[in-house]
Amino acid sequence: MSTTIPYSPSLVLGSIVEPATMDNLLAISAAQTPIDAAQETLNSFISMKRSLEMTVQELINMGLDPKDLVKKVQEVGTDVDKAATAYATTRLEQELKLQPLRAKVQIVNAGVESPIDYNRTQIKALPLAADSLKMDAQFFTFDDNAENDSDTLSNIKSYVSAATSFLGQGVSFDMAKTAVNQVEKQRQMHKISGTLVLTATCTHKEAQVLSPFYLDVDKAIRVWNQLFPGAKDKIRMDETTLRQIAETEGSTTEKSFNIISGASLGSSFVGMVHVLNAEESTTSQDDESRAKDMKATLSLGSAIASLKGGFGVDKNFAQDVKRLLSTQNITSHVTLITAGYIPTIKANQVALGVKQFANFDPSDMMTSLAKLSDFTSADRASLQQAATAARTKGEFVALKTANIESVMQSLAKLDDGQNSMLDISSMVVAFEDYVNTAAAATPEAAIGVPINYYLKPITRTQLAQMWVSKYYPNKYLDIQGDDTPRPKQDAAATT
Repeated sequence: MSTTIPYSPSLVLGSIVEPATMDNLLAISAAQTPIDAAQETLNSFISMKRSLEMTVQELINMGLDPKDLVKKVQEVGTDVDKAATAYATTRLEQELKLQPLRAKVQIVNAGVESPIDYNRTQIKALPLAADSLKMDAQFFTFDDNAENDSDTLSNIKSYVSAATSFLGQGVSFDMAKTAVNQVEKQRQMHKISGTLVLTATCTHKEAQVLSPFYLDVDKAIRVWNQLFPGAKDKIRMDETTLRQIAETEGSTTEKSFNIISGASLGSSFVGMVHVLNAEESTTSQDDESRAKDMKATLSLGSAIASLKGGFGVDKNFAQDVKRLLSTQNITSHVTLITAGYIPTIKANQVALGVKQFANFDPSDMMTSLAKLSDFTSADRASLQQAATAARTKGEFVALKTANIESVMQSLAKLDDGQNSMLDISSMVVAFEDYVNTAAAATPEAAIGVPINYYLKPITRTQLAQMWVSKYYPNKYLDIQGDDTPRPKQDAAATT
């Protein structure tokens, strides 16, 4: 993942630069540079490998033998592995260095007021830089699948039971149960989940510059005396101090402070979203207590339906069983870091519902069938009694089959609901808004944070000269320290 543009809220246009803050910001940028370089190397190798693989396929389609090229593709694959390892190593090392540097960046800052005359100074947008975009996206998704349990289970059970009926009723039911379990396992393992990692960095051609640039010299002198309170560094408006200041002009010991008079801008978008739909269904094989509750509920439902002249269970009992067996948990983890722009964040409606029956085990039915077989086993002496027992078993099997289908059909309708959440679509909407706004940026509506600062040094000699030029115009040599127009000299002064 690419790194975000380092930014300090205290370094804004027109502010006085705190040296420690600027040094820390430059140190963060220097520590991030190896990470970005390692990732760019990895991406270039991956792009090369994909391109060569496509070329191999094209040569095959043209009837040519690309055996030599295939060897080169394998070599590039080795380079990709090395580049990935180097990227992981570099990122781990540099992140350990970045953590203490980032800890020094404060959101809230307090400093000396800027000496700029904001009543006359203007901000002008100039095309001093260039537009650029560097993007990297990694997207993984697993979609959900819809099922109709009543059709699937009844069709599979009927087919397997009919195909294996010659083996005996017990074996036939066991094989049908196993087949259904295997199919349900394969279908229910398909989870809804998605992961998107999206990074982008832009530079913008419109730089912001303070032009014309005006200083309030009186305020600037007060700022200087506050920044440099030492007796030797203070500015006093007397003839002796002014003479001393003039003597130190241009010396290596002359002090100064910097004002941010302009900056070229950039912006970054770093986002990650991970959505996981975790569903769980339990049966009698997983939880005996729930199995007992399920059996009791189904038995009661069947009894009530029998009194009404029917068999099976109605939808209300099926809903109770479903609540016992199925749960759903949707987890969404979203991380978004932007610099220079605040994108539009849109929440989406996500449908919720519990999963249908999985691994439905008709073991109770088989147990009941065995009991029924024992009940009629003593009466197998005559042909008529054997026919009656077979008919009784057939009615029992038909009743149990109808019971299962009734339950599954009731459970085919899920408990649907909707909830607002941030997901992959939210991240894509935010990124589209970011790119569209960056592309449509104008000098009047520029976006971005400073990536290159234009610093204007202010020295003690410069402030003294500006003060003399302001209060004693046409008396001494007029030296301008800002964009203030030169005063017109009268005829007496020129002679």
